[in-house]
Amino acid sequence: MSSNRTRRIAKEIADIQNDPLSKIIVEPYGNGEDLTHLRGQFEGPPDTAYEGGRFFVDIRLPSEYPFRPPVMKFETRMWHPNVSSQTGAICLDTLANAWSPVLTIKSALISLQSLLSTPEPKDPQDAEVAGMLIRNPKEFEHVAREWAIKYAGAPRKEIAEGSGGSNAESLKKKAQLNKEKEEKAKMAAYHGYNKELIDRFVAMGFDVPTVVSAFEYVGIDKMDGEDYELEEAYMGDITARLFGEA
Repeated sequence: MSSNRTRRIAKEIADIQNDPLSKIIVEPYGNGEDLTHLRGQFEGPPDTAYEGGRFFVDIRLPSEYPFRPPVMKFETRMWHPNVSSQTGAICLDTLANAWSPVLTIKSALISLQSLLSTPEPKDPQDAEVAGMLIRNPKEFEHVAREWAIKYAGAPRKEIAEGSGGSNAESLKKKAQLNKEKEEKAKMAAYHGYNKELIDRFVAMGFDVPTVVSAFEYVGIDKMDGEDYELEEAYMGDITARLFGEA
């Protein structure tokens, strides 16, 4: 595994460990040293059938990471239209055609957590579950909760009627809110710099926080978030900082 890729993965894991508020955990599978095979876990989101459960995800990083997405599947069985109830396979754009090197293992897990709040029955991984959600949302909530109790250790309690996506309108609103929240979180990582400007360096294999840190260390002007061409001297200073030469 290349040294740049190893450093990026190690930094991503360290960043997750240094953010206890997210309640997301990632570690090498089996507590080994292989950084290409990880195990992630997160709590079920509140006001859903999955609330109070803990969900485990098998994560495998391809040799082209971060230019190709991680391969993730749920180890914890669940009743959800976008997750296979048999294999744990996941249907999520972030892990497929919507993947970008800007994204991280943490952001992918956050997207999975959000998916539990905003199921998409019209783009299912499990047709049986999707059909139940469309035809009988209350029955879907009941079965999803029973599975969360049985397989994810969720406490046995009633889910309030109307919560957790019990109708199409609430699902749509929650999906929009989560999408806006994710977009704001992504843009906050740029610290006011233009996204395209930062992403040109991200495409070299570095994550957004690392590139932003290098920009701030060199003293690059944010130009009110506008995109512009950096002078050659600044390009050299930033590159040297990214590769640990400054």
